[in-house]
Amino acid sequence: MTKCGESMENIDVILVDEHDNPLGQMEKLEAHRQGRLHRAITVYIFNTEQQLMLQQRAFSKYHCGGLWSNTCCGHPFPNESTQQAAERRLDEEMGLKLPLKKITQTYYNLPVTDGLVEHEFGHIFTGYTDQLPRLNPEEAENYRFASLSEIEQELVSSPEHFTPWFKTTFPMLAKQLRAGD
Repeated sequence: MTKCGESMENIDVILVDEHDNPLGQMEKLEAHRQGRLHRAITVYIFNTEQQLMLQQRAFSKYHCGGLWSNTCCGHPFPNESTQQAAERRLDEEMGLKLPLKKITQTYYNLPVTDGLVEHEFGHIFTGYTDQLPRLNPEEAENYRFASLSEIEQELVSSPEHFTPWFKTTFPMLAKQLRAGD
């Protein structure tokens, strides 16, 4: 049994419409197989030098294993707020407990590995710390810090090293952070 509530155990996600109104629930893997729109959270943690903590997904993950991505992500449980889910996932994946701030939301419909689809209404959170993570090996293989410009260069030179949702959400976040929002 894994500590993490986001493993491939029979976890339900919250199906939503294009305005994030709940429509019901579905088992997580089945929702990704069918490409059903569901609620998700994405967390970006920065240090005081404004470097993003990137996570390399565990190679054993059910999709996108070994790819680099945002600090953590996941899905709220039914009857769990997106704020609670973001803070829970940050602790489960990276061993970090800190306050998070919701900064925006987004929608994407992206094919990922193994014929699965990330069709998500995503709530994006940020936080700041100089604490080092304690990785859950079932979730994260590695981590590193990089500046916004370093990441932007890597996304151009080696986009295949990153998850599809990171390639979609990071440019939007970087633009928003530079605008001072």
